[in-house]
Amino acid sequence: MQKLGFKQLLQQKLTPQQIQFIKLLEVPTAELDIRIEEELEINPALEENKNDNLDEIRADDIPENGDEIDSFDSDNDSLHLEEYIGSDDKGYKMSGDGNDPNEEEKETPIAQEDTLVETLLTQLNFLGLSEHEQIIGNQIIGSIDENGYLHRKIEAIVNDLAFTQNIETNKNEVLDVLFKIQEFEPAGIAARDLQECLLIQLNRKTHHLKNVNNAIMIIEECFEEFTKKHYDKIITKVAIKQEELKEALHVITKCNPKPGWSEDGVMKTQYLTPDFIISNNNGVLELSLNGKNAPDLFVSPSYAEMFDSYEKSSTKDKKMKEAVGFLKQKIDSAKWFIDAIKQRQNTLLLTMKTILNYQYDYFLEGDESKLKPMILKDIGDKIEMDVSTVSRVSNSKFVQTDFGTFPLKYFFTDGIISDAGEDVSTKELKNILTEIIQNEDKTKPLGDEELEKLIKERGFTIARRTVAKYREQLNIPVARLRKKLN
Repeated sequence: MQKLGFKQLLQQKLTPQQIQFIKLLEVPTAELDIRIEEELEINPALEENKNDNLDEIRADDIPENGDEIDSFDSDNDSLHLEEYIGSDDKGYKMSGDGNDPNEEEKETPIAQEDTLVETLLTQLNFLGLSEHEQIIGNQIIGSIDENGYLHRKIEAIVNDLAFTQNIETNKNEVLDVLFKIQEFEPAGIAARDLQECLLIQLNRKTHHLKNVNNAIMIIEECFEEFTKKHYDKIITKVAIKQEELKEALHVITKCNPKPGWSEDGVMKTQYLTPDFIISNNNGVLELSLNGKNAPDLFVSPSYAEMFDSYEKSSTKDKKMKEAVGFLKQKIDSAKWFIDAIKQRQNTLLLTMKTILNYQYDYFLEGDESKLKPMILKDIGDKIEMDVSTVSRVSNSKFVQTDFGTFPLKYFFTDGIISDAGEDVSTKELKNILTEIIQNEDKTKPLGDEELEKLIKERGFTIARRTVAKYREQLNIPVARLRKKLN
C-alpha cells in the first residue's frame, strides 16, 4: 500500500538569463564578435554601431564592487542546475560553450591551410593508380593519425575495405600502395612506428655521406639502445668511434618524429588577442580591457517607436496583442544582452584588477621570483564572487604586459614554505629545478635524489617524489635520457 508523504529538498536554480551570462563570461575576446553577430542575427531589435577605433576600457572606469551574476531579474521560468548542465540552450547558442560534443570546434582567428589529408590525396591523384589501388590509397590516408602515423594494422585495413566498401584485396596489395604513400611529402608520413618514420627520412638523405649511413645502421640495428641512450652498447655493436656516433646522432635528431603534426591544421597560425592590457607608466601600472569587449550596442529606434505606437493604439485585437508581445520580447532581450555585455566588462575588469593588485610586484618587472602563490579562492574572496566565476573569467583569457603575453591561469599557482619561512610560488621552485638541470654535466646528468639535495641547499625542503613530479610537469626526461656524449 502506497503512503503519501512530504519530502523537503534544497535545489539550486539558475534563471535562463543567469545561464547565458555565465556562458558570455567564458567567451574570450577573439570569439566575442562571433557571439555578438549571432545575437544580431536572431534579434532584429538589437543594433550595433560599427566603430573600429574603440577605446580601451580603463580599470578606473568600473565600480569598486562588482555586481554578482544574480543581479539579473529572476522570473518564474527558472531552471534546475541539473537541467542547465544537460541542456544546450539552442536559442542562445554560442561558440566555445563546450556543452555540445558534436559542435565543431572553432579557432578564431586562424590562417587557412590545406589539411594533411587534402595534401596527401592531392599527391595520390598524381600517381596514376588504378581505381582499385586508388581506393586502397584513400583508405590508408584516411587511417593516418594527426601525427602522420599509420597505427592501424595492414590486416585490419584489408578487413575494413572488405566490410565497408566490399573491396577484396590482400596484405601485399595494401603494402604496395603504402610504400608509395610513404614516398610522399612530408618525409616520414604513413610510417607504422617511430623506427620506420626515422628510416624513411634518413633514406632520403645523401647516402655517400658516412654519418648518414651510420645513422641508418644505428636505427636499423640498435634502435632500442638508441631510445635508451645506451651509447656504449651502440659503439660496440656497430663498431664505430665515439666521434662518428656523435655525428650520426646529430643527423638523427634533425629528423621529424611527428611528420604530420604541422600539416593537418593542429599547428595553424594562431593570432593571439589579449583580453587585458597592463602597461607600466613610470612605475605605475595601468590596467585596461581590450576595446573589442566594448561593442556599441543599442535597441533599434524603429522597434522602440513601433512598440510605443502599438502601446498607445486604441485598437487591441488579437493580432495587435501578438505584435505587441513580439516587440516587447525582442526589446527586452536586446536590453538584457546589452546589460549582460556591460556586466561582463565589469566582472572581467574587477577580477583582473584584483589579480594585478595581488601580483603587483611581479607585473612591475616580470620577475617570476616575485610571483606569489595564488589560487582561485584568493581572488574570489577579495571580489566576493564564487570560485566558479573566477575560473570562468580566467579560462581562455590572456593579458598583455611589457614583458610578454600570458594566459590568466599562468598566475594561479600553489605555494610552498621555504626554510626561511617564506611562502613561495611553485613556479619559482620549477625555475630553480630547470636552472640546475640546464647547468648539469650532460655526460653525468643528475638523478632525482641529487636534484633534491641541490634544491635543499637553495633553501627548499621537498621530497624526491615532488622533484620527480615537477620534472615531469616541465617535460624534462629522467637522468638516463638526458645523457649526452662528450
